[in-house]
Amino acid sequence: MKYLKFTQYIYLVAAIIFAVRAAEIWDKERDQAYLFLGITALSIFMFFFRRKFAKKFEDRNTNS
Repeated sequence: MKYLKFTQYIYLVAAIIFAVRAAEIWDKERDQAYLFLGITALSIFMFFFRRKFAKKFEDRNTNS
């Protein structure tokens, strides 16, 4: 289950990619840029959510 420690970082990579894309199209397509910023916020939230979940899972396994 070591892969669970690395999957949370996929969300950070996705957030960076979507934030850069939003910055690139900010002047041309504002509505689509807002969509990318929303996905960026969701990706950051999911990173912290998965990080907390993984920590709880790890703590539960060490206590057993």
